[in-house]
Amino acid sequence: MKDNKEKDFQNTSSAEDPSVGTASDVEELMKKYDRESNVRPWEGIPAIVIKVLLAAFSVFMIYMNLFAVWDERIRRPLFLGVVVLFVFILYPAQKSGGRPQKVNRIPFYDIILAVVGSGCYFYFVACSKTIIKRGIRISDLEVWLGVIGILILAECCRRVTGIPIIVVAGCFVLYAFAAGKSLKYIIYNLFYTTEGVIGTPIGVCSTYIVLFIIFGAFLESTGISDFFIACANSLAGFASGGPAKVAVISSALCGMVSGSSVGNTVTTGSVTIPMMKKTGYPGEFAGAVEAAASTGGQIMPPIMGAAAFLMAEMVGVPYSQIVIKAILPAVLYFTGIFLMVHLRAKRLGLHGIPKEQLPKAKTLLPKIYLLIPLVALVYLITSGYTMSRAAIIATLLCIVVSMFNKEHRMTPRKFLDALETGAKNTLGIAVACGIAGIIAGVVTMTGLGQVFIDVIVSISHGNMLIALIFTMLCCIVLGMGVPTTATYIIMATTCAPILTTGMGLNAICASMFVFYFGIVADITPPVALAAYAGSAIAKSDPMRTAFNASKLAIGAFLIPYIFCLNPAMLLIETNVPEFIMIAITSVIGMYAISAAIEGYMTSVIHPVFRIILAAAGLMLIYPGIVTDIAGIAITALIFVIQMGKRNRAVSA
Repeated sequence: MKDNKEKDFQNTSSAEDPSVGTASDVEELMKKYDRESNVRPWEGIPAIVIKVLLAAFSVFMIYMNLFAVWDERIRRPLFLGVVVLFVFILYPAQKSGGRPQKVNRIPFYDIILAVVGSGCYFYFVACSKTIIKRGIRISDLEVWLGVIGILILAECCRRVTGIPIIVVAGCFVLYAFAAGKSLKYIIYNLFYTTEGVIGTPIGVCSTYIVLFIIFGAFLESTGISDFFIACANSLAGFASGGPAKVAVISSALCGMVSGSSVGNTVTTGSVTIPMMKKTGYPGEFAGAVEAAASTGGQIMPPIMGAAAFLMAEMVGVPYSQIVIKAILPAVLYFTGIFLMVHLRAKRLGLHGIPKEQLPKAKTLLPKIYLLIPLVALVYLITSGYTMSRAAIIATLLCIVVSMFNKEHRMTPRKFLDALETGAKNTLGIAVACGIAGIIAGVVTMTGLGQVFIDVIVSISHGNMLIALIFTMLCCIVLGMGVPTTATYIIMATTCAPILTTGMGLNAICASMFVFYFGIVADITPPVALAAYAGSAIAKSDPMRTAFNASKLAIGAFLIPYIFCLNPAMLLIETNVPEFIMIAITSVIGMYAISAAIEGYMTSVIHPVFRIILAAAGLMLIYPGIVTDIAGIAITALIFVIQMGKRNRAVSA
């Protein structure tokens, strides 16, 4: 969906404002930090041919999931072989470094790598029955084909997502050799079984994720992003600091569909960041609001981006249950951002957008039909349809819905563009899933998971909090510059078992914990891609924007600890009255923490009171009668003190 987002950005008026970054500013900065933004330029007939081929790949994936009945050891390497082919066509070996790239040119070595790399996977497809019968007794040729296939996949991953995940996978492979495993044994397990490269991550990617990415591309083409922004404007645009609140609401809605922190920041940020700056918010804060909200879109039910489907598969829990359990944590996350935005506006004395400039409800209600694909998707999944079939039906509904709007009506060109975008956005996730499969495969073949469990349990001395802190640090470090999906796979394979088997934590809590911290890596310095995208539009300092985004997303750093220490927040071992009480006290707690961070309630808060208020907020978020009573009492007392301080200032 990145291509369509950049086109939308170019069409906005922000480029006319010298205080706001242009599309070229964003492109230049993202090429520096984001590998996926560094693509080879194609024009004319070659561009049309590639567009058609990518669209055909999307159609083929729909066919394969809807009609084909193939063995997983055929469909998965076939999918990965095509992905490898397209990566070398679209992504150059090096970043442009600001230099213009030659148009319609692919070097001979990329052609060789594309043919050889994809050929390794296609060979497996063609000879799968023979290889499966032989088992570990594969020939020397097949060993070397496996080695070459894995190395070329690693090169694809370097070009699209960067080096960090490759370094991690390389360390795991070295451990397999150190554990005494032979080259033939390692290659057989990692390349020719469903425990390695073509393991569960690629299986889920080729079955579910690719179809939901295609669905997201078609949904974007209906104009739903504009509808979400208009709705957010109508709801909150008039309030104090309205544009920032619009950014929070619209980014939450758009982000849950797109599943891309960076792409969503560029899309909605091109509208909201200029509005925030004009209202009076500093550039670093405006870019941070958009980045934090866009990143959080991936934890927003009911869609939650692509990784949620992986979670359902890996934990073995229906997707509908994942969605329900994720509601309260997501609400608290966005409540925290919304409150900090509100308090900052009050502190700066900022106003909202005049009501006469805002969209009217009567103009928005006729467009509510745009939600039909989303509503249908959720209904179909919860009604027992497979996720693949539900995604395809919802995609068809996107086409039908687009016919009611002349501006966004699905023409043959737009249809082709959506298919192309879906295929392109699949490539980065696919190669990352393939490399993540190597990590999962090594853990399985060597028993490394048990080693991790023993080490962490020993270091933490059985203390859950210490184990969670170690896990958080691993997620953030491994997630820097890596797609959320791949980060989740790595952590679900390596660290989640530590929390479940070693520490006795509920499997959903452990998976949600690593999911959250894999996501916030997009706004956590030093490699905070979403924050950098926001800073490019806001023309602000990237690192200061990233630190502001991390502060705004404080809920994502606190809430996972809370639901791990007390699973009632995820509707585990609780009842309805208790859950309602948890929801109310948690929202009050987020208010206390937001006020403490901003240093403002109804007036400026003394530093000592800020510390006390933060502690009270934590007590309220943590479910428990004693902590709730203490937290409410402290928050109420400080609120009364602040009100008195404000009244004295007014009377003076």
